[in-house]
Amino acid sequence: MLSSLIFDMDGVLVDSMPYHAEAWMQVSREVGANVTSEDIYEIEGANHRLGLQWLFKKAGGNIGPDQYDRILQRKVDIFTSIADVKPFDGMADCLSSMKKNFQLAVVTGSERVTVESFMDQFFPGIFDVIVSGEDVHYGKPYPEPYLRAVELLGIEKEECLVVENAPMGVESAKSAGLYCVGVPTYVSPDKLSQADIVLKDHASLKDYLYGYLNNCSQ
Repeated sequence: MLSSLIFDMDGVLVDSMPYHAEAWMQVSREVGANVTSEDIYEIEGANHRLGLQWLFKKAGGNIGPDQYDRILQRKVDIFTSIADVKPFDGMADCLSSMKKNFQLAVVTGSERVTVESFMDQFFPGIFDVIVSGEDVHYGKPYPEPYLRAVELLGIEKEECLVVENAPMGVESAKSAGLYCVGVPTYVSPDKLSQADIVLKDHASLKDYLYGYLNNCSQ
């Protein structure tokens, strides 16, 4: 029996990834590396430290651990200065409806302060559990973030489904043994092939979720 829904944030709840990509590209140029928006979308969902390591290794940059904090802070500063983040159309109303029958959680690689700011602004009082990138040791694509959410929700794995839009997020959910719904917001659908089902877009996602709600009401 489904009791809980777990959502990624960036690219599922809020349309923020283009700003993350631009911030990463700017900071990479500043340190002599060259990454593309496609590179960023490939690692979407990873916490910043893991993402930083992956990006600069891919770009051939030689970035030492002593530079991580400074680069990460610079990325956050750029993102904050350029971001005009909005929720995806209809998601707030959809989640409000879902909350009548389900526990709701967010699992994201973003910093807690950013997550809570977006949740307070766009989805106040909606989510029962938030797992940020700072709350786990091994972020996506490792299973720890989703296992942590299941623990905090107090449920069995079979009682929830995950909504993800990024390859690393899908890998994380499936490694945790959870049912995963993929929404290809910024990547091609084949990049989410590990998901149990891949929907077309957010309109399809809302139809899918409302379908679950209608089944619960019958």
